[in-house]
Amino acid sequence: MMRRLATLATAAAAALALAPTATADAPQALPKHQLTGYWQNFVNNAQPLRVSDISPNYDLVALAFANADPDRPGAVTFGVDPELSEALGGYTDEQLKADIAAKKDEGTSFVLSVGGELGNVDLSSEANVASFVDSVGKVLAEYGIDGLDIDLEHGIDVDGTTSAVRQLREQVGDGFLLTMAPQTLDVQPGGAYLQLAENLKDVITVVHTQYYNSGSMNGCDGQVHDQGSVDFITAQACTLLQVLRPDQVSLGLPAAPSAAGSGYVEPSVVTAALDCLTAGQNCGQYTPDQPHPELSGVMTWSINWDASNGNAFSDPVRAHLDTLP
Repeated sequence: MMRRLATLATAAAAALALAPTATADAPQALPKHQLTGYWQNFVNNAQPLRVSDISPNYDLVALAFANADPDRPGAVTFGVDPELSEALGGYTDEQLKADIAAKKDEGTSFVLSVGGELGNVDLSSEANVASFVDSVGKVLAEYGIDGLDIDLEHGIDVDGTTSAVRQLREQVGDGFLLTMAPQTLDVQPGGAYLQLAENLKDVITVVHTQYYNSGSMNGCDGQVHDQGSVDFITAQACTLLQVLRPDQVSLGLPAAPSAAGSGYVEPSVVTAALDCLTAGQNCGQYTPDQPHPELSGVMTWSINWDASNGNAFSDPVRAHLDTLP
């Protein structure tokens, strides 16, 4: 993901026994075929947005990103980025909380994203895990956020991350949403995120692999596919479909050419990949052995880049998702 983010610190912190129980309202059920987008809590060349300005095209919003707490190693913090507030002419934490609540009343769900292009978290010790769980739980409760998005792109400790997620879910309860945004390499056979998905498949909401900034990758058809094609998406999605239910699998693509270093495709390629995976239609060289009509949907980086481009990604993709059975 395109992001400047302080590296999450790693050190001992408060024990999990002292962590408060999160009290975020239970999220509404996500639609069968959902569109997920990342909201940028920072400023770059994309259009800055208040959460209230997010297009209704989006069912699930990942708030990007949590930051390191410089005073508490291992913990994370979250609030309106000062530069974003300035760019918007003033935007406070209380206004963000109110906007999240209003969007939730309209049926939108929210997850707190941890990681990004530059972010990292070390969950290799019990103390680090406890600190992470405590701080994330507090943010979820304070802002009314429904769950966690894992976008760690610099290596993950599978066992530690598994433990952290299960402890957070125990705090929040059955309504806890869990999403992940692995890079393509991480969900190749033997990849860390594939192992994590295996560990957490009973609680995962959706995994939306980033089918961009990748280069060529092996497909489950035994062929090497270059990014930017229908086959690049579909022949990799089938690997994840061997681990997760179809309703736990989504397709991640950039919202505009400027949103990623490489891998942007026209929305027509995205909708063709959806048709291929859900109905065996509009495929490229690779056709799945069986259709998966329950496939979750699409994720995009980012809502801001989509808005900068006049919703040229979300409008047609949303419309197509609504036609799927």
